[in-house]
Amino acid sequence: MTAEDDIGESGLGLIEYPSRFPLKVLGGHSDEFESVVLELVRARCPQAEHIDVRRRSSKGGKYLSLTLTFTVYSQKQLEEIYQDLYDCEHVVMTL
Repeated sequence: MTAEDDIGESGLGLIEYPSRFPLKVLGGHSDEFESVVLELVRARCPQAEHIDVRRRSSKGGKYLSLTLTFTVYSQKQLEEIYQDLYDCEHVVMTL
């Protein structure tokens, strides 16, 4: 398998950059969850980048889903954001 095959399999290689990208992040419904997630994403975005945030609580209120929409400029940037979120203890899942 070549590096080009890996890019195609992830789906991230199919995105035209720059592009507005909706990223869904699911975590426990806590006071710090949203601020931690926004801090991680902002660290990988240009300072002036506007991030739209939509919030939705789970039926029982245990989880909070955030949909962050922002401009991604490269596949590397998006991969780094996903990795940062994967490494975060507050994040349960990303889509």
